[in-house]
Amino acid sequence: MPMDKILKYFPEITERQKEQFAALLPLYEDWNSKINVISRKDMDNFYEHHVLHSLAIAKVQPFKPMAEILDVGTGGGFPGIPLAILFPDARFHLIDSIGKKIKVVQSVAEQLELKNVRTEQIRAEQLRGEYDFIVSRAVTDLSQFTQWVRGKVSTIHYHKLRNGILYLKGGDLTDELAPFKKKARTWDISDFFQEDYFLTKKVIYLPFH
Repeated sequence: MPMDKILKYFPEITERQKEQFAALLPLYEDWNSKINVISRKDMDNFYEHHVLHSLAIAKVQPFKPMAEILDVGTGGGFPGIPLAILFPDARFHLIDSIGKKIKVVQSVAEQLELKNVRTEQIRAEQLRGEYDFIVSRAVTDLSQFTQWVRGKVSTIHYHKLRNGILYLKGGDLTDELAPFKKKARTWDISDFFQEDYFLTKKVIYLPFH
């Protein structure tokens, strides 16, 4: 069962959430047959490489009700869509500069009846508004990313972690994190999930205030 890995690490999810997670694969298979949203080889490991990877953020910082989360460069909807399923009372704004990707994400959110998701085709630099956390999955170098989202993090904190960036990335991050070494924290995703895929992958947290 493809869903087994979600249930293994998130056994407390509701029946409705199970239905929504289970619906993801056929929805993305259908879209992938029209637009190459996810690489073909990755579709065989869809729940591990995309859904579970996205949910690693939840192991670092669960989102409270009414939290405002911005997903920059969401692509096909990751990490935003899985997180929006897991945290139905938080609000998610998923943006990407590529219109066809946003079309897919909008359709998936509607099919899943995710009332807590809004989508927009826009570049992060052009966006106005403030959020508790900004999430993303390896869209660019972290120094570049912080420039894109400067001024978009709220100064009012009510989570365990202070507001900031939660970023999914893999490999050797020594050089990339050097400018932030006094502020940034990292978690090895392999501490949360046992699959070999996560051995080199991390959640990077960078507070903004």
